[in-house]
Amino acid sequence: MKFLPACLEGAMLIEPRAHGDERGFFMETWRADAFAEAGIDAVFLQDNHSRSRRGVLRGLHYQAPRPQGKLVRAAGGAVFDVIVDLRRASPTFGRWFGVELSAENRRMLWAPPGTAHGFLTLSDKADVVYKCTDFHVPDADRSIRWNDPDLAIAWPLAPGRAPSLSARDAAAPPFAQAVLAP
Repeated sequence: MKFLPACLEGAMLIEPRAHGDERGFFMETWRADAFAEAGIDAVFLQDNHSRSRRGVLRGLHYQAPRPQGKLVRAAGGAVFDVIVDLRRASPTFGRWFGVELSAENRRMLWAPPGTAHGFLTLSDKADVVYKCTDFHVPDADRSIRWNDPDLAIAWPLAPGRAPSLSARDAAAPPFAQAVLAP
């Protein structure tokens, strides 16, 4: 696996090696020793899988006070995946990082605890699979407005097109009102 530091403190873009032939391919998506050697010493407690249609934007989601680290990949289709650093003590506090994750490029993104996560579906449908370092805790569930001007995330939306949002995401508070990590 190739581990590439992303522009947020502790975040990584991971490129697994796929071994393929005419039958298909095989790749490792998690290997504790390789990840620990790259500085990601995570214990995962929960796996999640979502399916979305083109134009659906999910996020920006996080938990406070029980932050989750997430290892995210697109098992089918393609998404523009975004993380935002919510850790006040981090040198990259308030900054975002976005990257296309797809079944074709097989990339994964490590979102360290204390970051918010979201994605925009770029393909007709996409299956996003992610491992979490803590359980989902409904009382700790938080979100930030996807189009907050203070964050200025460059979502790859066609001019004049709005994403499809859940009611929760449409009503999310701005970054300035977010419950932040220490």
